[in-house]
Amino acid sequence: MKICAIIPTYNNAKTIKEVVLSTLRQLPVIVVADGCTDGTLEILQSIKDANLTVISYKKNKGKGYALKQGFINAKESGYTHALTIDADGQHSTDDIPTLVHAAEIRPEAIVIGNRAIKDGYVPKKNSFANRFSNFWFTVQTGFPIPDTQSGFRVYPLAGLHGLHLMTNKYEAELTVLVFSSWANTPIISVPIKAWYPSKDERVSHFRPSRDFTRISILNTILCILAIIYGWPRSHWRFFIYGPEFLFISLIANILCYSYLIHPTQERYQKLRQRISSGCKLLISVFPCCKFSTHISPKAKPIDKTKPCVMIGNHTSMLDIVAMLFLNEKTVVIGQNWVVNNIFFGRIARTIGVITVGEGVENYISTLESYVKDGYSIVIFPEATRSLNGILLRFHRGAFYVAEQLHLPIQPILFEGFAQALPKHPFHVGAAKEMKVTILPTIEPDDKRFGTDYRARAINVRKYYDSLLRHTDYTDSNN
Repeated sequence: MKICAIIPTYNNAKTIKEVVLSTLRQLPVIVVADGCTDGTLEILQSIKDANLTVISYKKNKGKGYALKQGFINAKESGYTHALTIDADGQHSTDDIPTLVHAAEIRPEAIVIGNRAIKDGYVPKKNSFANRFSNFWFTVQTGFPIPDTQSGFRVYPLAGLHGLHLMTNKYEAELTVLVFSSWANTPIISVPIKAWYPSKDERVSHFRPSRDFTRISILNTILCILAIIYGWPRSHWRFFIYGPEFLFISLIANILCYSYLIHPTQERYQKLRQRISSGCKLLISVFPCCKFSTHISPKAKPIDKTKPCVMIGNHTSMLDIVAMLFLNEKTVVIGQNWVVNNIFFGRIARTIGVITVGEGVENYISTLESYVKDGYSIVIFPEATRSLNGILLRFHRGAFYVAEQLHLPIQPILFEGFAQALPKHPFHVGAAKEMKVTILPTIEPDDKRFGTDYRARAINVRKYYDSLLRHTDYTDSNN
């Protein structure tokens, strides 16, 4: 991934130098001086840095036009991604690594900085405009975003949609988001800091009456396009493949109910094998992407005869399907909604999904009985699916269970699952590949990740994080 920063500016002489210099410490910068008349261009020309490119023109044409010029220049310069940041100093350049990190994990996604503003002066017109834009974006795409007005973003230049329809003014960024969402480009949010100067100090070029009128007209047009183009395009896979998923779910439920008529251990094993085969079929024929399994260097195929604690990064409901396909002799630690779901709740209860609302430490004896019968335990340390595909905090439960029962930990890496079937909105995506990688087993006496469950929870998460960013993991305990 080759990334640069794009800074559109119009008469930001007081803040532009500091923003550019602090950004240059982290990324090459393209500044688009949009008809500046207050000395901004002269300030930019005084900065001597080989990583700074300045584009300028005499007439002010708007933020949308400036961004387009920046995108064009970035593409021609060979960049794959562009980080956009406002020139008024509202965004902290300390948050650049946060956005870049998210883009490294999800290079196909648009990453938006979600401004968590709790203190300080927040202009009412900005607050209203953001809520207004968020509402209409949700209506037009079915996908809620907490901050559609944030100008602090990372764009995949090859995945921008609607660029030729992009207007020249403030609403241009919304247009790109809507068309990109319709084209199933993932849009994820990460928290950032933001600062608003006082009302007397703030320089704003937003014209409430004129710009709100433009935005209202644009939203009207986008709502019409959503009905005739956007919704059908972004959800056609669900309407085509949804009945197939329901049919597979129906067959699995019938198998479960038939088992309950005459429950025996032999029939139970056959039921689990059939469900595992069904999971393999479902994930193998998943639409618009291929499925593959890999064994990483120094790893071995999963030995189904030896119980272990199987863990994985959790981004999609398909992660559980893949786990059941990899090893049918497992007991899954899940949440209450899983066993109560109308479609697959009966399946989950029949195959032994366990909910541990009171804490996994209270179920050690129950899990131990499963282990004695030869079952492995599946636990997703994040506890819930990640909304944006970025790794959440690893809880200690999985590592506590492994320590208490003296079991090896079998890490599994899932890639592409969030793109194929994201947590929200519920629709069939268009991942290029769903990839499962079996990682080297972590034995109980393996000290590379720490000697107790607390340290292991932290260090194994770092291990996953490095793998998702495709960087080498260097263990400090070696």
